[in-house]
Amino acid sequence: MSGTGVVGNWILLLGLGLALYGMLAAWLGARRQSPAWAASARATTLGVFLLVTVGVAILEWALLADDFSFRYVALNSNRETPLLYKASALWGALEGSLLLWEWVLAGFSAVVVFLYRTRHPVLLPHVTGVLLGVSTFFLGLMIFFGNPFELLNPIPADGRGLNPLLENPGMAFHPPALYLGYVGFTIPYAFAMAALLTGKLDAEWIVTTRRWTLTAWYFLSLGILFGAWWSYQVLGWGGYWAWDPVENASFLPWLTGTAFLHSVMIQERRGMLKVWNLSLVILTFALTLFGTFLTRSGILSSVHAFAGSPGIGTSFLAFIALVLLLSFGLLAMRSDRLKSPAELDSLVSREAAFVLNNVILLAATFSVFFGTIYPLLSEALRGIKASVGAPYFNRVNFPILLVLLLLMGVGPLIAWRRASADNLRRNFLAPALAALGTGLLVPLLGFRNPQVVLILVLSAFVVAAVVLDLVRGVRARRATDGGPLKALRALMARNRRRYGGFIVHLGVVVIFIGIAGSAGYGQQVEQILARGESLHVGRYRVQFEGFSAAEEPNHFRVTGAFTLFNDNEQVARLEPAKLFYPRDQQPIAKVAIRSTWRDDFYLILGDFAKDGSNATVKVLVNPLVGWIWWGGGIVTLGTLYALLPDRRRKRTPGQARQ
Repeated sequence: MSGTGVVGNWILLLGLGLALYGMLAAWLGARRQSPAWAASARATTLGVFLLVTVGVAILEWALLADDFSFRYVALNSNRETPLLYKASALWGALEGSLLLWEWVLAGFSAVVVFLYRTRHPVLLPHVTGVLLGVSTFFLGLMIFFGNPFELLNPIPADGRGLNPLLENPGMAFHPPALYLGYVGFTIPYAFAMAALLTGKLDAEWIVTTRRWTLTAWYFLSLGILFGAWWSYQVLGWGGYWAWDPVENASFLPWLTGTAFLHSVMIQERRGMLKVWNLSLVILTFALTLFGTFLTRSGILSSVHAFAGSPGIGTSFLAFIALVLLLSFGLLAMRSDRLKSPAELDSLVSREAAFVLNNVILLAATFSVFFGTIYPLLSEALRGIKASVGAPYFNRVNFPILLVLLLLMGVGPLIAWRRASADNLRRNFLAPALAALGTGLLVPLLGFRNPQVVLILVLSAFVVAAVVLDLVRGVRARRATDGGPLKALRALMARNRRRYGGFIVHLGVVVIFIGIAGSAGYGQQVEQILARGESLHVGRYRVQFEGFSAAEEPNHFRVTGAFTLFNDNEQVARLEPAKLFYPRDQQPIAKVAIRSTWRDDFYLILGDFAKDGSNATVKVLVNPLVGWIWWGGGIVTLGTLYALLPDRRRKRTPGQARQ
């Protein structure tokens, strides 16, 4: 029996004991206003993090060292697995992913109690108690239903290996980014619960968690984009988003988290929407748990989902129900203290635009949630297997997308409280003319799909609105800062949150343009080619040259050689492949992609003759797909810029404008 495995089991038990003790100490510290108990709870939080860190190190070492006495290692790795994928196997299956989740949560909790140990003496004991309560759940889940340190006897000579679809560099980034996003939303939830428990319902908890929320939103966005890229690169179907239930599960908290990021600005500025903001943060946290439930309960059959157990699924449902019951019950108890002194002055105002933005995002959340759970409810209640496919999601969410694009241009420019006719004319005449000009121009360029034209028109409106705001700001600052570039730097440095948000909006516009182009104008051809024959798709011609075969460390690889021509000019040599793994009956396709700013040439190798004389190939030309990944890069720049502190004097929470 592995000694490190025994240590790992003791770590889980000690961690659970410490978390339970820390919850009690935090409660006593808050109830008795005892600094000693509160300090003990904070120390416990650090202890849990250290313990779980040792646990992660033990499991990672077992994976890298091929210690097959661990059941988890035997099922998810083998001696021939490349080193990168041995390391990423830590989150490649259920038990390891739960351990990683708890490690991220424990790390975030340790950072919170360290950073705010002297700054929020009233809120912090409750925050600590909530965070340790969530840790208690995940530690208990591992002990009873998903133990990553379970041992095997007898010890196998080799392991089964990782799922071949997970042997991709994207696996090193996609799940950790999602976990950072999911777990990150626990921090604003904990502060929101602390505000409700203490009755400190001003903007303090929002100001404190602003960067935590934005960071969680960013990592969740990044995880979703990495997942789309992985699907596009690895699964070999030519697309990047299939409205798979597990994809939807990550999209749901992103929608409510986006709504929360926008609505908190109204509370900070006007003291409005207190109940709404608390409800949004509760809902976002609950949806992160719901997404975890879908992927780890075993109720879904998906390449994204883990094999689970009924105990894990039942535990998650019970915990989600408990979170919703206690959180909204506490919110109802405090409702008399959450009334806003301010009211919505006009429907034509920035407040109204943000409220409409929230309503639209919640409508999208409901439509995606309903489409995701309907097949599960249908099978559970009626015994009928139903399916809700992409047509439903696209049809319902396309109008929502259009309204969101419009509001991205309207929200930053329209006046607070009440917009006058003169304000509307000065702020929106130029963007409206830009949108109109785009609507007249794009059909002449060959874009005649009405949905694509609408997205391009509204994208032009958003870009023009951002440019107009920047031009006005630079013009105003040139009197004190000199040249236009210097004035632009000074303008953006004085309000990084606002202009970082503008950059994020531009990144989202670029992503939407990529989605519109790839959805509206793709071409697809499938054909059998003999050696030396060519296939024409649009301006491209691809010629089949032959095959090569090679024995790789953990699979057999058959690679096709193809020459790609663009208007009869050779531009690339493409090598799609089939990978044959010993324990998998079906080979894994490895696609070949040539990307440009205009389109992707996407080549899939299908069946082939044993003598190498011919090959079945599938070719897709996907316009503007690269814009989706470039848009993600722009979103990254905008988020990082918004996280930087402004150069002007910072307000304390008590000075936040109401």
